[in-house]
Amino acid sequence: MRTLLWFKQDLRLDDHPALQAGLSAERLLPLYVLDPAQLQIVEFGTRRLGVHRARFLLESLAALDGALRQRGSHLLVVQGAPEQVIPQLVEQLDLQQVLTLEEIAPEERAQVARVRRRLGSVPLHQAPGNSLLRADELPCPLEQLPQVFTQFRNLVEERLQVFQPRPAPSALPALPDGAEALLQGLPSLSQLGLGEPLSVAASAFPFSGGEAAAQARLRDYLWNSQAVRQYKDTRNGLIGSEYSSKFSPWLANGCLSARRTMAELRRHEAQYGRNDSTYWLWIELLWRDFFRWTLVRHGSALFKAGGLKATSGASQQLDQRYDEWCKGRTGMPLVDANMRELAATGFMSNRGRQIVASYLINDLQQDWRFGAAWFEEHLIDYDPASNWGNWAYLAGVGNDPRRNRVFNVLRQAREYDPDATYVSLWLPELRGVPQHLRHTPFLLSHLQLDALNYPRLEQIPDTWHSYMPHVA
Repeated sequence: MRTLLWFKQDLRLDDHPALQAGLSAERLLPLYVLDPAQLQIVEFGTRRLGVHRARFLLESLAALDGALRQRGSHLLVVQGAPEQVIPQLVEQLDLQQVLTLEEIAPEERAQVARVRRRLGSVPLHQAPGNSLLRADELPCPLEQLPQVFTQFRNLVEERLQVFQPRPAPSALPALPDGAEALLQGLPSLSQLGLGEPLSVAASAFPFSGGEAAAQARLRDYLWNSQAVRQYKDTRNGLIGSEYSSKFSPWLANGCLSARRTMAELRRHEAQYGRNDSTYWLWIELLWRDFFRWTLVRHGSALFKAGGLKATSGASQQLDQRYDEWCKGRTGMPLVDANMRELAATGFMSNRGRQIVASYLINDLQQDWRFGAAWFEEHLIDYDPASNWGNWAYLAGVGNDPRRNRVFNVLRQAREYDPDATYVSLWLPELRGVPQHLRHTPFLLSHLQLDALNYPRLEQIPDTWHSYMPHVA
């Protein structure tokens, strides 16, 4: 059987069900299709794929090609629409089937359906995607899954899940005849029209894309440094690479298998014992699955203004305050620092994401979908289920019995950046301000703020007043 293996958000060889299915093929063509549509401006005024995400993707593709070469194969990367590229290759190289992993988001599912239709009589087979639980492992039928995470967790935890991922193969079938002539180098970011991002020494994610980097981080976090054993205590950090696992970019791009991560976590617990921190990492992986199955169940509803609840309560307002939020120029230092970090590095802490999202939704009263779309363009760990699910959750239109979750941003600043170290790192214009005022520069005079070239926050929420004398 001459087979095409279509890689998408699954850029690894370890625990890859479609790859395993292709090992018996007579010839195997590994393919990644780089769709230019991902670089076009969409309805929210953003790209689906920004410069940081594209950089991480290209690093991951280069790493995947290297791993394939070590096993006697290559990765063919072609630019175009998959529904055009894949049928053409199948016909040109006389291939007999296409293998790929399942998709969970509506647009990606529709794309797979278009490819299948264009293939005609050539079958397209889908293997389970990068979830912890597969459909036949869910504790109940999909339509009966609880809508609230705590109930979902309780159901899943009633069963002991044992994950036994299959390792990467040592060798792969040869390429089909004629395929080698089609191989070409990866495009650069400049060739994609994105430019080259500057390296930022303060980045909380100083790692590269690709499976080898993902496996190295997994080994280090769980085995070498064993930082996982302090995860619950450090996970709300803002600075540095070690306050959290940082697995999410590799999970989002499929360089790291969720089931492999869980299997290694269980192995660590078997050797060193389970504690609150190892349990909390399991909870975070389970949240990821919860959002994935929520997206499969509800589909496009998750991307609508009213979300899963189809309510009219969510604001659909959009004005210059959204642009100021994007640029990190709101006048609220903790929000601005997080948004500057995102723009500079493509990463932001979990705590930071909740703070800036709550601020956009509740304090600025802007349309939450535009915030979600901004994250989609910039976050290197963008995942449709987790990103849109979390935004809908904070906007009160997702899987949560409460209307919305409002963060007192000044209180958050006092608790998580008490010495204004994080704000000073990303807002150089405030470094000359006395430390006790760096979270509240709006207390300075107009002349002082103008000299700093930092925007003035005109409206101070009443809920902030009790925190102003104490912050920083």
